Amino acid sequence: MIPHKTPPEVVEVIVAHRRQHPTWGPKKLKATLETALGHTLPAVSTIGDILASAGLIVPRRRRQRHIPTATGLREAKAPNDVWCIDYKGQFRLGDSSYCYPLTITDQFSRFILCCEGMGAIAEDAAREQCLEVFATHGLPTVMRSDNGAPFASTGLAGLTKLSVLWLRLGIQLERIRPAHPQDNGRHERMHRTLKQETTRPARTNLLQQQERFDAFVDEFNCRRPHEALGMRTPAAVYKPSTTICPTTLPPIDYATCDDVRLVGSAGLLHMGGRKQVHLAKALAGEYVGLREDNDIEDRWLVTFANLALGFVEPGSHHFTALPLPTPTRLASGVA
Repeated sequence: MIPHKTPPEVVEVIVAHRRQHPTWGPKKLKATLETALGHTLPAVSTIGDILASAGLIVPRRRRQRHIPTATGLREAKAPNDVWCIDYKGQFRLGDSSYCYPLTITDQFSRFILCCEGMGAIAEDAAREQCLEVFATHGLPTVMRSDNGAPFASTGLAGLTKLSVLWLRLGIQLERIRPAHPQDNGRHERMHRTLKQETTRPARTNLLQQQERFDAFVDEFNCRRPHEALGMRTPAAVYKPSTTICPTTLPPIDYATCDDVRLVGSAGLLHMGGRKQVHLAKALAGEYVGLREDNDIEDRWLVTFANLALGFVEPGSHHFTALPLPTPTRLASGVA
């Protein structure tokens, strides 16, 4: 079938649907229209020809093909195995203020769990947003982020107050390689669509922009089919987590440790007498576990939740940090 043999009324419907969804390709248009109309449409290639004839397809500049490499990141096998969190790049609103969208997606289903426009990158605001998402959708097994604030830091184990919260809730941390956004490719691809459909042009103020974000999320989750999901929508694949977020943070179980100590307000760990070592301000007010090294007397391993932080060396004020843990790819997607 070729464009000039397609009935004019079908061509009109296809073109109109594309104008409503300017970022949707022929496959998405075909799938959604066939569902809505209840009958078969022309082939995807023919729909592409129709869109090209109508001037609705702009040739893309050929990009250098990315060659996948092993990252050590977990492969999600089911909803809530891995959630991805990031701030999409800021942009200016009509009132000259800036908007910083905080986004969270389920890596398996592509379901957008959060798209919240904020006036600045702020750890407290990100924490509150995370707690709201956890209360609505439950807890993931892993939270994946980049290495920037407020998700990670240059301090001990890259910890921040936000990542400490995740560990307190039993969520495992996973960070992509520095300067490798392709490690979070599905999330970055969503960001590109988000930018195309909600920021060109941007709305006048943050409230109006949030309304646009909300409409985008509803369409992306519930009406936009994804080829990788067998042309199903993310909402048709995603299911809330069975791990419920507690209303109060539970104490960390340090049953296998020899001692448990509170980290001081400046991030200092007191070891008795005048002996103390600096850990991280992100751990201020948190309890850490201590376990004596079996091989070296008076050398203590310091852990927080399920994360080994390093050793307090014998007879000194010196703390030796362990390297950041490298995520291990697991076939089952379960730790």
